[in-house]
Amino acid sequence: MLRIVYAAIAGGLFAAGLVLSGMVLPAKVQGFLNLGGLWDAQRFGPWDASLAFVMGGALLVTLPAFALTPPTARRPARKPWAAMAFQLPTRKDIDTRLVLGAALFGVGWGLAGYCPGPALASVLTGGAAVAVFVAAMLAGMAIAKRL
Repeated sequence: MLRIVYAAIAGGLFAAGLVLSGMVLPAKVQGFLNLGGLWDAQRFGPWDASLAFVMGGALLVTLPAFALTPPTARRPARKPWAAMAFQLPTRKDIDTRLVLGAALFGVGWGLAGYCPGPALASVLTGGAAVAVFVAAMLAGMAIAKRL
């Protein structure tokens, strides 16, 4: 039960951060991903650097939090506050599926202006476009699990 409370608090803080930072606004995200604006703002539109500060702020919070994670007697390595261990990926190789998945994610993020977290954070306020995006995302996740 305590893990659910921690997850709800963390999810609420994450969603609030996404809303406050503007990451739930597709135009703002697309402005950040518009790297052509760095070289030719007249042709491609201006580049919006504000989300780089959001990422820097996230690092300022995350790095001390990881440093403060507690060790245990059984596991001297650090662990999350509400779990027995970090669940980190064990695979280290880069294969075609990973590259194609990353490319699809990037193209989808650039076209729609949403990635999964901001889409879920704005599903109640974003209208039909967000609902369609989340439905397509969930369908894609279900299909990917079957592959």
